[in-house]
Amino acid sequence: MNELKEYTERLFEDIKRIGEDGNEYWLARELMPLLEYSKWENFNNVIKKAVIAYKNSNNDDSYWLPEVRKPIITGKGKEEYIIDYKLSRYICYLIVQNANPKKKMVALGQTYFAIQTRKQELSEKEYSELTEDEKRFYQRNLTRKGNYSLNIAARNAGVKNFDKFHNSGYKGLYNGETANDIAKRKKLRYREDILDNMGSEELAANLFRITQTEAKLKNENIGVENEANKTHYEVGKEIRNTIEKLGGTMPEELPTPDKSLKELEKENKFENNLIK
Repeated sequence: MNELKEYTERLFEDIKRIGEDGNEYWLARELMPLLEYSKWENFNNVIKKAVIAYKNSNNDDSYWLPEVRKPIITGKGKEEYIIDYKLSRYICYLIVQNANPKKKMVALGQTYFAIQTRKQELSEKEYSELTEDEKRFYQRNLTRKGNYSLNIAARNAGVKNFDKFHNSGYKGLYNGETANDIAKRKKLRYREDILDNMGSEELAANLFRITQTEAKLKNENIGVENEANKTHYEVGKEIRNTIEKLGGTMPEELPTPDKSLKELEKENKFENNLIK
C-alpha cells in the first residue's frame, strides 16, 4: 500500500510545475490523461463543474483560471493553437472531486490532492494565535469546503433529498435538533446560515461530523439513500458521545456569537486570506 501511495504521489508530482512567481500549478492537458480522460470535451466539462464549485465556496468572481494557448501541428502539417489551463492545487482538488469516481486514478487523485491541500492549512501554533472570530472564519471556510465534498459523496451514495440528509447529521450531533430547530434556538432570522452563527468550537465539531461522514460513505461504498441518512446520523451521534465522554460542552449548549460572520465581513474586520 505504501508503494502504491508513493507511486501515485510521484505521478502527480512529476507533472507539477513551478511558475515565475514561485507558485506551483498543473496543466489541464497533462492532468487529463493521468485521470484517465481521453477526450478534452469530457474533461473540460469536469473543469467547468470545478469552476462553479470554486465560485460557490469562495464567493469570488475573480479570474482565477489562467488560460494558455499551446501550438500543435495537425495531421496536415498545419500549426494550430489549443486551449490549456494552469490549475492551482485547490482547483485540482475540486476537479478530482467532480471527476468520474469509477476511474481508479481519480480516486487516487482525490486522496493526493486532499492531503496536499490540507498541508497548506494553518499549523497548530498559527491557529492558536488567532482571535476567536478569526478562528471562526477559518473553521467556517473548512466546513464550506467539507460540505461541498460531502454533498458529492452523498450524491454518489444515492441521496436525493439533501435537506433530510443534512438534518440526519444535525439530529445525531444535536440530540434530535434539525437545522431549523438550531436556527430557532439561536434566534436567527429566516434563512440565516446557522454555521455563520457558531463559535469556533461548535464549528470544529461540525467539521468533524462532515469529514467523518464523507469518509464513511466512501469507505463502506454506501449506495442507498436511507443508509446514507442513517450513516450521517450515527456519525453525528458518535461525535456527540465522544464530546460527552471527554467532559466537553454539548454543541447546543455552546454560546452563539454576538455577530454572525456575514456581519463581521461587512465591517471589514478581517483580511480576505482568512475567509477564502
